[in-house]
Amino acid sequence: MTATIISGKDLAIQKRQELANEVKLLKQKGITPKLVIILVGDDPASLSYIKGKQKASVETGVEFKLEHLKESVTENELLQLIDRYNQDPFVDGILVQLPLPKHIDEKAVIEKISPEKDVDGFHPINIGRMMTGQEAFLPCTPAGIVELIKSANIEIAGKHVVVVGRSNIVGKPVGQLLLNEDATVTYCHSKTNNLRSFTKEADILIVAVGKAHFLSADDMKEGAVVIDVGVNRTQSGKLVGDVHFEEAKEKAGFITPVPGGVGPMTITMLVHNTILAAKKRLS
Repeated sequence: MTATIISGKDLAIQKRQELANEVKLLKQKGITPKLVIILVGDDPASLSYIKGKQKASVETGVEFKLEHLKESVTENELLQLIDRYNQDPFVDGILVQLPLPKHIDEKAVIEKISPEKDVDGFHPINIGRMMTGQEAFLPCTPAGIVELIKSANIEIAGKHVVVVGRSNIVGKPVGQLLLNEDATVTYCHSKTNNLRSFTKEADILIVAVGKAHFLSADDMKEGAVVIDVGVNRTQSGKLVGDVHFEEAKEKAGFITPVPGGVGPMTITMLVHNTILAAKKRLS
């Protein structure tokens, strides 16, 4: 048995076409969704991610602006810039690219962004709304994962989901979103004893630890849905996931590839959130 590949790349193309149509309708009503991304410093990975976000914005008709600041910028200067965009009625989404230099408090920066413009879904108010099942901007990677699972017509309600990783960006929120979809959720992490005893019980296994080939086919049950969030570069320069794809695809029922799995959907959900924010200008 070879697993069915859940292609984030294909789903993203389809979703972006739908989003482009929504933007056309908004523009007919005089509204152009606008996303501002603030980058501090010249981290190559951050620059690469931003390029992907810009491409998705252009594809869907969302106006995109990059504020590229020197690494020496002070925390106060950054907070003032965020505040300026908070007050700008024509800016719908504000995203500060992480990680930030050590002299800037990440928490203060995230909390400075208006919850109504927090298209990354990281503000404590949006996290709280998500936890309680209210309307909120959902964190992009977790929201993209849920879309991927649903796109393959996989039933979530009643399934046992095992999340390996407990980051605030992926692990914790994806578990909560799937709990909201009536799954039974188990979280595993670096302090979990006998990890395999949990992962082998998973109907849906989500792996987000950032370690190349962290899990193999022996760590999962036959026919499991495997969502691989990791993006790791090997010494040869090849991109691989947290799951040993070649092994796992012979045992899993469904699996996401790396690259071309979760990544394209993360960026698509960012554009989705920006358009959602722009729609609120109509009310």
